[in-house]
Amino acid sequence: MGDDPQVSAAYTPTDWHDLYVATASATAALTGLLFVAVSLNIERILNFEGLPERAMQTLVMLLTPLIVSIAGLIPGQSKTALGVELLVLGVGSTCAIVQTLRRTIPAGRNYQRAGFHLLITLPASVPLVVGGASLLAGRGGGLYWIVAAIAWAILGASVNAWVLLVEILR
Repeated sequence: MGDDPQVSAAYTPTDWHDLYVATASATAALTGLLFVAVSLNIERILNFEGLPERAMQTLVMLLTPLIVSIAGLIPGQSKTALGVELLVLGVGSTCAIVQTLRRTIPAGRNYQRAGFHLLITLPASVPLVVGGASLLAGRGGGLYWIVAAIAWAILGASVNAWVLLVEILR
């Protein structure tokens, strides 16, 4: 790994403590707000094809970085253990998002924003898979991939929450 502090930090989970704390706090708060948004519009959400699944997708996108943060905050955990956890969580959340995408973008419906919907959802989980594998391999960017996943999850979940709270009323 050499003497480069960025390379070293990419594979040292303890260096990321503050990010995990901030992410856990932010995503927990956003998850609570999501429940409020869904509660306010539950009847409308249930009446639109694909919107209940989009609400679930948003929940997955917020809970994933929360769980990543909890895993990252486990004291004394090895980078191998964290790498495996990130890899498993990344695969699981990617599968959950793809499953909800199948319902939110039905094949028989002309959905003009399908590309945008894919763009705001999949980058929230796929970088976890890459980051977990990279952490295990000891090269390829390590935990910097996790930053991308966290940022994209918050962005994508915020867009989805906006649809569930505001756009549904138009």
